[in-house]
Amino acid sequence: MTTTEGSRFDRTIRSFLEEAGAAVPTPGGGSAAALVGALGAAMVSMTANFTQGEKFADVGPAMREAVDRLSGWTRDCEDLLEADIASFDRYMTALKLPKGTDEEKRARAEALRHASQQAIEVPLALMRVCRDAMELTARLAAAGNPNVISDLGIGALLFETSARSAYLTVEINLASLKDEGERDAYEERASALLRECEEWRDEAVGRVRAVIWKGHR
Repeated sequence: MTTTEGSRFDRTIRSFLEEAGAAVPTPGGGSAAALVGALGAAMVSMTANFTQGEKFADVGPAMREAVDRLSGWTRDCEDLLEADIASFDRYMTALKLPKGTDEEKRARAEALRHASQQAIEVPLALMRVCRDAMELTARLAAAGNPNVISDLGIGALLFETSARSAYLTVEINLASLKDEGERDAYEERASALLRECEEWRDEAVGRVRAVIWKGHR
């Protein structure tokens, strides 16, 4: 994915919050979920950046590679934030299509189907990003700098929150699909991703707590 010109990521936190809280449809929950995912990547990246130098020479290369991967996922979250808004706009445009004739009705129904699919595919993509990022987070936890290991754990929790939020976005858009088989297939994909996210969250947070409590002994 490539970042979008004029991205909301280039705005202040305050302006995004004001937009999100205003009586306008976008940015909405899907966009907020993508932003939370990017925050998760930032927390894990910070931990990896602090796990550098002579003291961590044995894991330094892996940590630098992790920073690069997390940077890529941050860009993905940025693109998915914009894609969420675009998919909503596409659906609203489809809703406004004429439906006076049978041909117009068919065209409108097809446009709505494609718009609904896109509105589901975007949060599914975010869930995949969170799943992959949480898997990496869990693998980094045992070797991370113990002084900032709680930040890595917070990153894992943010990834899970992002994934759960994206799952809700999938669910609400499933109602727009008329084909029951297609709905079931999407729901199965989303549920499987959510289960994987939960498993990696448990793994990551468990390892983080083990490091924290090891330092208390």
